[in-house]
Parts: sequence; C-alpha cells; structure tokens
Amino acid sequence: MMSPDPSRVIASLARDRVCLDLKTVDLCFLAGLYLRADKAALASFEEDALVDMFEQICDVVEPGAENPRKRATHAIQRLREQRLLARVDGAGIVRSGEYALTRLAAAVVEYFLADEALTRESLTLLTATLRAQLAEVLAAAKKADGGDAWRRKVIGPLRVTVGDLVAGIERRQRGLDAQQEEVQAEIATLLSADWFSAVDRCQAVLDTTTKTLRELNEILLRDTHHFLTLLQEIQILAGAADSTEAEEAVQRIIEHVDRVAAWGAARQRAWSDYYQYVHRYLRDVVRLDPDRALSQRLRDQLAVWPSRPFQLLVAHAPSIRLLRQLEARVERPVVARLRADREAAPEWVDAENVLADIEALVVEAIEDDAHTLAEVTSRVLPALPEPTHYAAAGRVADTLARAAVVHVERERPWTPVRERLEIEDWTVSGRWDAP
Repeated sequence: MMSPDPSRVIASLARDRVCLDLKTVDLCFLAGLYLRADKAALASFEEDALVDMFEQICDVVEPGAENPRKRATHAIQRLREQRLLARVDGAGIVRSGEYALTRLAAAVVEYFLADEALTRESLTLLTATLRAQLAEVLAAAKKADGGDAWRRKVIGPLRVTVGDLVAGIERRQRGLDAQQEEVQAEIATLLSADWFSAVDRCQAVLDTTTKTLRELNEILLRDTHHFLTLLQEIQILAGAADSTEAEEAVQRIIEHVDRVAAWGAARQRAWSDYYQYVHRYLRDVVRLDPDRALSQRLRDQLAVWPSRPFQLLVAHAPSIRLLRQLEARVERPVVARLRADREAAPEWVDAENVLADIEALVVEAIEDDAHTLAEVTSRVLPALPEPTHYAAAGRVADTLARAAVVHVERERPWTPVRERLEIEDWTVSGRWDAP
C-alpha cells in the first residue's frame, strides 16, 4: 500500500473541518464505556446503557448537575459528530439506537489508560518475535513460485504481522518518551520542593532511567542489524522474482526499522545531555548553596533591578599580532663584556614597614570606638602612602575580621572611603580578646 500524499491528507482534513473538543466529563464517559466493554466483553451498548453510564459519570465529575438525561443526549450527539461514537443498529429514528466506540475513541482512552512504555522485557520479546517472523517470511520467499504465493506468504505477513510488530515497538517508544517527560517533571518538582534533600532521589531517578535507555539502545543496535540483513535478503529475492509490490513492502519495513534505530540513538544522546546538565546543576548550584542563600540573594537583586540597576563590564583586548618578514639567519658574535667587581658595601636604609603597621592602626581604630569597616578604613588609610591605599583596604578588612567580632548582613551596603574608593561595609561589635 502506497503511503498517502501529505498534501492531499491535510487538504481533506481542512475541507471536512475535522476537530476534537473533549471536556473532562466526555473523556470520563468514554473511559467508562471502554472499561465496561472490556470487562463484560461487550461489542456495543444500548442507548439506555449509555444514558445510565453518563449519569454515573456526572455524579462523580459534576455532582449536582441539572438534567443529566438531557445532557447525556447532547453528549452522545456531540461524540457522534466527532466520530467517537458510531451507531451500529441501522434502525434510524424508529427505535432507540445501539452504539459502539470507534477506533478513534479507543485510541484516545488507551492513551490515558494503557501503560505501554518500552522496557527491556517488552523490547526483547517484540524483537525476538519480529526476528522469527522475518525468518519465516524469508523462507517463504525462497520457496515462492508465483505472484499469488508472493502475495499470500510474503507481502501479506510483511504488511500485517511484521508491520504490527514494528508499530508496537514505535508505540511503546512514544510511551517511553512520555515517561521520560514525566521523569524530568518529577526531578524539577523534587528540586523545587526539597532542594538539597532531593539530591539523592534525583540521582536515583537519573541512574535508573539511564540504565534503562542504555539497555534498550544495546538491544536495538544488536537486533536492527539482524532485521536489516533479513529484509535485504527478502528484497533481493523479490527483485529477482520481479515482484515490485513485495519490494515496496520490504522497503517500507526497512524505513520503519531505520526509524526505530534512529530513535534509540537520538534518545540516548538527548538523555546523556540532560543527565550531564542535571548533574552539573546539582554539583554547581544545589550542593554549593544548600540553604538557597545565594539563589535568594540573586532573586532579590533581580527583583530590585529596575530601581537599583547593576551591570557587568568586561574589557576584551585582542592580542597584538606582529607579522615579521622572513630573513636569513645571521650568525652573530657572542655578546661579551669585561668582568667588573659587583660586590658593593651595604648601605643603611629605613625599613619599609608600611603594610606591617596596619594591624596596630586597626586595633587603635577599634579602641577609638570605630563600629564599621568603613570607619576603620577611613582612619587607617590617611596614615599610609596613597599608592598603597587599594592594597591596604584589603589588608584592613582581613585584619579587622581576625581582630574583632564582625557582623555581615546578606545585603551589604557600598560605602565610600576617601575620594576614590568604595567598600562593602561590615558592622563591628568589639575585639575578640575584649573581656
């Protein structure tokens, strides 16, 4: 069967105004019918059974709703218009109808009810069955001696049995994609709720999913090679038998198998990137900031940015490239000079002890009732040469932190010191060695 032209399909859907508008009560109604049909092995429902089911659903979803029977009639009509319910009795308006769920309704309900995520067990079973079926088709292709035999023993099994098995793998792949999305949402929820306490649980979830994907990828890499080998042999036999229809069927299955293999490789790469991203986040953000102090401070700064803007300026100067012309190497004479007596008598000079006096100046400022880092720095710097003020400011802060009891708030104000210097201010309550 040739694949439909996408342009024609889209044009026909647009022409027919196809749409789905399902409310919660409608989905629950369809799910109730689906489960009852599955439990009681029902192929269809009488109209009274539909109305009773809708009334039960209304009691659960919308208790106290008025006119449930009238609403049931409208719901049945609405679902029929959307091709989710089909009338199967053919009696028209002569008597109450008999209805059945359509394939579209069953697919919608199965999406919400069925847990068809791809696992190692299900993939191993599907690939083993598919490999055995392809081996049978290959054996039949070797014995086929006419067009009728090719259609019954090769083309039919390829389109139905093999096609359904490959479609089952792809359907479970979509289930695993949805499961991965739920895992990512779970990790985000854990980090939002527990932050540092959720690190171990996030690690366990990541490791479990990573192991599952690695096992699935190993199976796909191993088995898709066997599938393609068997399919190519069938395709060669179909070409020798001049069966164009069989070649097209085989090519269609090969494309499906290639898509399955590509899915496995793509999901492995995507999850590897996500795994590394989460680990980097846990290592660089969560473990380094278990109390969220840094994160909260960043949020606070971003919140007040319109009134108190800040920016980061980076000067980037490229290196100078000197392009020199090539020149022949010239042997130059060795540089030499006369020996001279470099021994000189020592001279007495004043000791450079400027920065070493900072500690005494800081202690003196504390004893003179200086209560902040800015006050201490303002009293110490005038006693030092101006070229050393920038380096001395850091020495003053270090000395003050070791000599006095310092109180640092999360948001520290910037305070000017002298004319050309600003520092983040601290509060000092007294010396460590004070009685």
